[in-house]
Amino acid sequence: MNLADAKCAACEGLEPKLSAQEIENNLRQTQGWELKANATIERTFKFINFANAMEFAKGIARIAEEENHHPELHVSWGKVRVELTTHSLGGLSTNDFIVAAKINRLWDQTERDT
Repeated sequence: MNLADAKCAACEGLEPKLSAQEIENNLRQTQGWELKANATIERTFKFINFANAMEFAKGIARIAEEENHHPELHVSWGKVRVELTTHSLGGLSTNDFIVAAKINRLWDQTERDT
């Protein structure tokens, strides 16, 4: 499955968290993302200024609204740090990796001077 073309499924907290093997397989498809100890995946994107970072964050917000799966965003000068987890599961779901793949696609389409 191409994660960037997939749609997030409604998450009611009833489905199981991804297994370690499933997480590893999905990480191979979401270049640049790292697994953190608190059952999240995280990636930091760098920019030449604050305005470009904010524009990218707005693009992430559009993806999150379309998928109804919302990351934590941390915007600072020249950086956007994104954290994804599925709170209702207390861990990672396929939805996290779908949104990560869509954010990677946005990054690939973003003009930047870095």
